[in-house]
Amino acid sequence: MLDTPPTRNIGDLAQEEKSFTFAHFTCEHAWIIGNILRNALRSTSVSAVIHISLSSQTTLFHSPSLPGTMPDAETWVQRKRNTVLRWGHSTWHISCQFDGDYKRFAEYHAMSGDEWSKYTLEGGGYPVFVKGVEGVVGAIVVVGADMDGPQAHGVVVRAIEEYKELREGFKGPMRSMTVK
Repeated sequence: MLDTPPTRNIGDLAQEEKSFTFAHFTCEHAWIIGNILRNALRSTSVSAVIHISLSSQTTLFHSPSLPGTMPDAETWVQRKRNTVLRWGHSTWHISCQFDGDYKRFAEYHAMSGDEWSKYTLEGGGYPVFVKGVEGVVGAIVVVGADMDGPQAHGVVVRAIEEYKELREGFKGPMRSMTVK
């Protein structure tokens, strides 16, 4: 699914995340990105759940790519979302920071067994940043049994890149309208 695995360099990952800062983020953005993800996953026959939400817990997009998602996919969606919103980085970034070591991750953050089970180090959770807004405003999450962490991270990054390419120079009917 991925030509090359994503970087494991924490600095590069942080820079990548900030490079995708939106001017604003609405249900329109989520719909387009969600459909880019859904189409990409469908074209490679990957069954996954795509979830895009605001930090306020408002769901903007939620859809399976194909039939066949596992019953626990919703639990993984929540764990990835929680990780992104609490630490302000992609789940892949956090995984690389702790070399995928859950025990080290939990000890570092002084979490009990019940608490750390609300988070994950599996890639596929990605932060949404908006210019002029401090912190993470939302999360883009992909959960699929046929994808490992690097693949899930990569598919989200590619979808955001594709979205940016689509939006550059785009003048929709409402943008070009003049009101007199």
